[in-house]
Amino acid sequence: CIGGVILYDETIKQNSNYKKTIPELISSSGALPGIKVDTGAKILANSSDEKITEGLDGLRERLKEYYKLGARFTKWRGVYIISDKYPSKSIELVIHAKYGGGTDTTARMVSIRTRRNLKADISIVAKRGGSGAKAQNYVLSKPADGYTIMALTQSHLYTMARGKSNMKINDIVGVARAMDDPTFIAVSGKGNFKTLEDLVSASKKAPLNWGVAQIGGTEHIGLAQFAKEAGIKFKVVPFGSGAQMVQALMAGKIDATLPNVSEAANQVADGSFRALAVMAEDRLKDYPNVPSTYEKGIKAKCSTTRGYAVLASTPQPIIDQISKAMVKAMKHDVFKSYLAGAGLTVESSVAGTKVWDKHLKAEYKVAASALKELGLVK
Repeated sequence: CIGGVILYDETIKQNSNYKKTIPELISSSGALPGIKVDTGAKILANSSDEKITEGLDGLRERLKEYYKLGARFTKWRGVYIISDKYPSKSIELVIHAKYGGGTDTTARMVSIRTRRNLKADISIVAKRGGSGAKAQNYVLSKPADGYTIMALTQSHLYTMARGKSNMKINDIVGVARAMDDPTFIAVSGKGNFKTLEDLVSASKKAPLNWGVAQIGGTEHIGLAQFAKEAGIKFKVVPFGSGAQMVQALMAGKIDATLPNVSEAANQVADGSFRALAVMAEDRLKDYPNVPSTYEKGIKAKCSTTRGYAVLASTPQPIIDQISKAMVKAMKHDVFKSYLAGAGLTVESSVAGTKVWDKHLKAEYKVAASALKELGLVK
């Protein structure tokens, strides 16, 4: 017994030899006439073998016509390649911030060449809310197969450390680092603090006002580390953003602040700010006259990083493949120019999975400890 017959666009409009249309003939025999409504499959963009089915354009009007012609069900063909080869479909790169912001822009710049290297499409997906919590929980809901990559900033680490999402630091593994923007200890270029020693000496007499973007944020944690190592106390003044923090120092509303190199490069260059130190182990190539905190005997470092991670249970060959593709993409002139625009270099910023994952876990450990000492984590 045949329950239905699938027709094509041309056959549903034809007549039989029995003075009936083809759909009428099928109906009279006790079966349902149906219609194939897709218009065929073609190779998916940026894929060598994956296909996509076409036919959505004008589908509403065609369905109305097919119904009048007698069709009572439809067929739509979906084509999927079942392959052990990675990648065999589109990859999601999940961000926690708004489209058009720094995290989104960096992710898109990284994706330009990574798409070519992996030979797969990459779509940027924003899951905003909870300082990264929504993005983290979304990634946790996905299979550990390399098709979901999470963009990471320090905000994610603080969210994990404060228990505001279901994700734990060992749930992920870093695959590639895109940016490592060191932090200056900066004061007004017109002020009395000429050296780091001057600042530390004054801070031991009375706490100074330090500007940060947010309580419990990167600058606040960096300041807490510096103060602990230098043996000083401080007063923290939050401004809501790095830009406002920088403006506050320019206006003389605070004594010192901790801007990234990219945030304060112009002010340091024109003398508005005096960079007393860079919070790093070594001096920066572009700022040979600015000492590091480590060479001053203060073992505290701080930087703003952006990188990418996948679930830790992702097969190692896939982790290595993603890492290799991303690092290669970030060493290309396209991304190199993007970094240069922020005063950064590929050599100091870009790293693969081994270096970045170790860096990521070390940053988390420092952040968790600092947040606890600041009373922000029980």
